[in-house]
Amino acid sequence: MARKKVVLLGSTGSIGVSTLKVAEGIPDSMEIVALAANSSVDKLAEQAIQTGVKHVGLYDLSKESELREKLPADVNIHLGPDGLLEIVQLAEADMVLVAIVGIAGLQPALAAIEAGKDLAVASKEILVMAGELVMAAAAENNVNILPVDSEHNAIFQCLEGQRGGADEVSRLILTASGGPFRKTPASDLKNVTLEQALNHPTWDMGRKITIDSSTLFNKGLEMIEARWLFGIEMDRIDVIVHPQSIVHSMVEFVDGSVLAQLSNTDMCFPIQYAVTWPERSEGNLKPLDFAELAKLEFEAPRYDDFPALNLARWAGKVGGTLPAVYNAANEVAVEAFCNGVIGYTAIWNTVEMVMKTHQVKSVSDLASLVKADADARLSAQTMIGNANDE
Repeated sequence: MARKKVVLLGSTGSIGVSTLKVAEGIPDSMEIVALAANSSVDKLAEQAIQTGVKHVGLYDLSKESELREKLPADVNIHLGPDGLLEIVQLAEADMVLVAIVGIAGLQPALAAIEAGKDLAVASKEILVMAGELVMAAAAENNVNILPVDSEHNAIFQCLEGQRGGADEVSRLILTASGGPFRKTPASDLKNVTLEQALNHPTWDMGRKITIDSSTLFNKGLEMIEARWLFGIEMDRIDVIVHPQSIVHSMVEFVDGSVLAQLSNTDMCFPIQYAVTWPERSEGNLKPLDFAELAKLEFEAPRYDDFPALNLARWAGKVGGTLPAVYNAANEVAVEAFCNGVIGYTAIWNTVEMVMKTHQVKSVSDLASLVKADADARLSAQTMIGNANDE
C-alpha cells in the first residue's frame, strides 16, 4: 500500500487527536503532512513538533506570534480562512481530513476537492449544508468522498462490492446510542441540566456533539448526510437505538438480507479505514471479544419525545437551503442552552420555529448557503431573545 499523505483540519479536537493516534499506529500507510486548528496554540505546536510537519494552519489570527514562538523556524504558518485554503492544496497531500465543527470547514473542503484531493469527512455540516454541491464537485474532479463518522463509515463498508448500487438497497439503518436520556420520561426532559446532557454513556466527544447526541440532532444530521453520501432518499433512511454502540450501522437490501459493521467503540476504526481505503492496515486497534459482549440490544427511537429526527427528515426531503437552516438553528440553540439562556427542550422548539419561518431556496452556489446559514442564525437568536423577554 502506498502511504497516504494527509492534511488534518481540526487536529486539536477529539477526532483530530484520534487521527494522530491512527497515524502513529500505521506509519507505513499514513503520514500527516499538515495540521490546522482554531486557537489551541499549545496543543497545535506540540502536535506539529511530534509529527514533524512543515505546515500548520491557525484560524485565530491574533495568536500568530504566540504560535511562532513555539514552533521550529522551518515550519510554515498559514493564517485564518485563507490559510486553510492554502494547506488543503499542498502539492504533497493526497487527502484532506476535515474535522472542523461548523461552517468553517465547508470552503476548505470544496477547495480540496477542486485541487484533486480525496476528502475524508468528519464534519457533518459539510454534507448537511452542501451535500449537493460537494458530491457534484467530487464527481466533476474525480475524487473520493470518504466518511469518517462511524455510522456512515459502517454503511460505506456494507455497500462495498454491491454491484446493483442504490437500486438493491431497501433501507440504510443508522444506529444511535440513545444518549443519556434514552429512558428519561418526556415530562422530565424540560428539567435536563447541562451537566446531565454532557454525560454521554458511550462516546467521548466535544461539547456540541455530545449535546447533539443527547437531543438526537446528531442522528438527524447523519440522516441528511447519508442521503447525499449514498444517493438514497430520506424515506429509505431509518434510525434504530442500539445502546452498546457496537453495531455502527446496517444496510437492508431488497431481498431482506441485512449487512452490519461491528467494532469496538473507538473512532480510530472508521478514521483508519477512511484513510487506508480501498485497502486495510493491521494497526493496533483492539478487536471485538464476542463472549465479553454477551448481548446486543435494539429499540425504536422515541420520535415524539425527540423531534430532531422528524425535523431532519423534513429538511432532507425538502432540500435546498432547509438542511443548512436545520443545522444553523441547532448550533445557536445548543449554544444558548450551554450558556443557560434556554432550557433543554427549547433546543428542538427553536429549530422547528426557524425552519417553519424560512423561505426555502434552491442551492445554486456556496454564497446561497452562507446566506441561509446567517439568516437562520439571526432568526434563532431573535426568537430566543424574544422568548426570554416575555
